[in-house]
Amino acid sequence: MAAILSPSLSLHPQNKVHPVGVSTIFANTQSTRNFLPIVRTGRSHGYHRLMKAKMSAEVDVLAKDSISVESAADANDYGLVSMHHVGILCENLERSLEFYQNVLGLKINEARPDDKLPYRGAWLWVGSEMIHLMELPNPDPLTGRPAHGGRDRHTCIEIRDVSKLKAILDKAGIPYTLSHSGRPAIFFRDPDTNALEFAQFDA
Repeated sequence: MAAILSPSLSLHPQNKVHPVGVSTIFANTQSTRNFLPIVRTGRSHGYHRLMKAKMSAEVDVLAKDSISVESAADANDYGLVSMHHVGILCENLERSLEFYQNVLGLKINEARPDDKLPYRGAWLWVGSEMIHLMELPNPDPLTGRPAHGGRDRHTCIEIRDVSKLKAILDKAGIPYTLSHSGRPAIFFRDPDTNALEFAQFDA
């Protein structure tokens, strides 16, 4: 009778339950909601997070965005090298050359042609760059400009000794102002009231 009420359970070896418990496999809990079951040859081989596919897609999108940004940067890279020259207008070329050559000591770049343009001019060396003096009408007013050249349109040139240039300007009787911030810089104007700044940047 006991055998009838409690028959022994006998399973064929091929039908044995996988060691992973049924409650573990099918439990619909928060920890398994993002898992994707993969079944091979009738057996469960575990779960992969659905987030894995989502993260992979997000990485692909970020990679594509990065490529787009780099492509845009390349498209905007037009090969910036350096400042080549600054154009300064003057009323009389000889008067300006007297100032720039004899007072400031700049040298003419003889290699630059002065007969290719429909106006007179000269190219003056400033280190490896240049100032291009152009004898043309100046559209800017000659009066009413700021007393301090640093508050006006100006060309800034780096030098090694502001105090020495200050002595040169004093001897030539050229008025100037010093930097309001206290840094070694001096401001003055050429004969056509173009503002110039000469400054030390290694002090």
